[in-house]
Amino acid sequence: MRQKFSFRLQPAEAADAATLHSLVAAAAAVAPEAVTGYHLLKQSIDARSRTPWVQVSLEAFINEPFSVREKMHFSFQDVHLAPHRAIVVGAGPAGLFAALRLCELGIKPIVFERGKAVRERRRDLATLNKEGIVNPECNYCFGEGGAGTYSDGKLYTRSNKRGNITRILELFVQFGAEERILYEAHPHIGTNKLPQIISAMRAQIIACGGEVHFEAKVSDLLLDKDSIKGVVLADGSVHKGDAVVLATGHSARDIFSLLQAKNIAIEAKPFALGVRVEHPQELIDRIQYHCTLRDPYLPPASYSLVEQVAGKGVFSFCMCPGGIIAPAATAPEELVVNGWSPSKRNNPFANSGMVVSIETKDAFQYFKKQSIAANAEDPLLMMRFQQEVERNAFHAGGGRFVAPAQRMTDMTERKTSASLPSCSYLPGIASADLQTVLPDFVFEDLRGAFRLFGKKMKGYLTQEAVVVATESRTSSPVRIPRKETDLQHVQIDGLYPCAEGAGYAGGIVSAAMDGEKVAEAIHAQIFKPLSSQ
Repeated sequence: MRQKFSFRLQPAEAADAATLHSLVAAAAAVAPEAVTGYHLLKQSIDARSRTPWVQVSLEAFINEPFSVREKMHFSFQDVHLAPHRAIVVGAGPAGLFAALRLCELGIKPIVFERGKAVRERRRDLATLNKEGIVNPECNYCFGEGGAGTYSDGKLYTRSNKRGNITRILELFVQFGAEERILYEAHPHIGTNKLPQIISAMRAQIIACGGEVHFEAKVSDLLLDKDSIKGVVLADGSVHKGDAVVLATGHSARDIFSLLQAKNIAIEAKPFALGVRVEHPQELIDRIQYHCTLRDPYLPPASYSLVEQVAGKGVFSFCMCPGGIIAPAATAPEELVVNGWSPSKRNNPFANSGMVVSIETKDAFQYFKKQSIAANAEDPLLMMRFQQEVERNAFHAGGGRFVAPAQRMTDMTERKTSASLPSCSYLPGIASADLQTVLPDFVFEDLRGAFRLFGKKMKGYLTQEAVVVATESRTSSPVRIPRKETDLQHVQIDGLYPCAEGAGYAGGIVSAAMDGEKVAEAIHAQIFKPLSSQ
């Protein structure tokens, strides 16, 4: 017999298999030997009270042999000689999961990635961190695995309606992720473990007969009236397919510009922009766990904050416990920061984006105030606003991707910091007045939010916290509109805008689900019954 149980436990109890075994036997009113094993179903931390608790749900085997967890089965087909092929532009989460799903559906994927393979990316990242030189084609955003490879590997999403979350997590396990991601409430893989998982996905695509090409930048689209027939690479080569998936991520500005130049419909999209805030991890642990020293059975604490300030949403984004702030620029003289964590989240700092919602009217008013020519109807308005703020940050830091920074307390008091605390950002930080870097309304909204957050989390507003500019790649500043019915572009048949770069999904799991959904739409279109064509 199998029975499900839920327990509210101390962290040490939740981590001890013998304790869980005894609790199951007691709850089932059977002898301990009658419990042959169990599977964890869900595990979450409740730190709302003075004492943190761990909520554990499990399925126990009672008076029957224990069997290992049944894994989801995936049927990848041999597509070496498949009659249909789809071109996938971009090898981030959306592109990789689209390609894997195409293999399952019997369609050959041809993946073109402008950056390098995941392990080769490290050299370009090291050059950016140590020498302040960015490779516009291979960096924290571009390259195999996309931005997701270097953003902690967070797998939590609320987007239940986008697709099958469990299926995405099972695929990650299939390619090497730990099974704990299947039951943790806020699963993550860790930047250090993602490269081998990404490599295993690529190996599966190639083993099926798909193709994955690196340093293969798409420079043009092959159009025939209102349909797409393929792509042109920067080397001049032409590649044709039955469909083209645009899974280029939120930073492929050249693709947005290409679409505009070819009169393919795109739209300016609201996004969020702000800073990255870093605290000592011990301080966040003390605040969240109400303790002097974190229980060794508890993970490094995280937080999620949101407030309305002057009618605008200000919220934390991509919070990285035990993490590192990284330079996420994709072009010279544009400074962008992001955060990531290793699987153990054992670095001494906690960092999080803290961003303000930006509407098109805000961007237009900003340009007007700066006496910069702008068109309120320009579909690239938000992208250009993003670029302008990133350039301000680069020059305020003095170059070489040194980031302008300010103690949080000094920022709320409008004081330039006389000194700065230690910071994980490897290119270095320089004291600056962030009011000269950020748009006025962003600066003021952040100041107001920090005060409010300090009331919610006693100790959050502190001189130990450093504010680093600028966090600006939270989501795409452009939407590539598609039809709800078949996911094709509203204007171009066979063109499938996908995931974050198209403005439809954010985060690894949401992007992966959108990639799968697009692959299924391509299959449905290719094999549409003749009666409906």
